[in-house]
Amino acid sequence: MAQRILVLHGPNLNLLGTREPQVYGRRTLAQIDAGLVELGTRLGVTIETFHSNHEGVLIDRIQSARTDGTEFVVINAGAYTHTSVAIRDALSGVALPCVEVHLSNVHQREAFRHHSYLSDIAVGVICGLGEFGYEAAVRFAAGR
Repeated sequence: MAQRILVLHGPNLNLLGTREPQVYGRRTLAQIDAGLVELGTRLGVTIETFHSNHEGVLIDRIQSARTDGTEFVVINAGAYTHTSVAIRDALSGVALPCVEVHLSNVHQREAFRHHSYLSDIAVGVICGLGEFGYEAAVRFAAGR
């Protein structure tokens, strides 16, 4: 069972609740994070959440996960999913299992969102379930 799970949020996810609520929902990132921390407590695992709009900051956090006791990563890389080889390489380099999460169903959206640089290294991909996708990923990680 994973004891420490890192939940990473990429660019623009700090706008949740106000940015295109018909696509991304009405709950804020802070509300989602609080729910995940509470879920972790119920499951007996530690949840750390981290957000950045900056690719390098996300990479630094991924790299530090290798030595800080993190056992599993849940990542919604936002638009970096479709553009960042560097985030892919960081995840690959730390060799921690991860689940890729997207609030919307990226396959029903613009063509450029159909490709992910992360999917082939993730143990699972969840998309289109809204904020429940994070919960499902944390439950999965906690059970590994």
